[in-house]
Amino acid sequence: MVTRISTGSPFEATFGYSRAVRHEDTIYVSGTTGYDYATMKMPESVGEQAQNALATIGKTLKQAGSDITDIVRVVYYVGDRAFVDEVVAAVGPVFRDIRPAASMLIVEMIEAGMKIEIEVTARIGARSS
Repeated sequence: MVTRISTGSPFEATFGYSRAVRHEDTIYVSGTTGYDYATMKMPESVGEQAQNALATIGKTLKQAGSDITDIVRVVYYVGDRAFVDEVVAAVGPVFRDIRPAASMLIVEMIEAGMKIEIEVTARIGARSS
């Protein structure tokens, strides 16, 4: 059985996607940007954007019956090589002990203010295995 999870973001409805899809014990979380959904604003700093993205991912995983410690794969889409050190400073402390498989790509973002998008895959129970 597949469960689709929405955060209520207007982008999910407009683009026609789910924030996450859970199939059995695996959760696929869509690329998540740094919007602060409470204010619908994007912070200027790529580090703050990364933190917002991880907060949204954490809430989504909770809705799916998991949490951030179950992440087994992460893909970072970064808008400029110059942002890499700030991204690492923001995400390193979160993933230091989890140590998921990871990739980082330098890409052109769909909006000028976006500097990072983070996509993850989690397996429920991975944290204890």
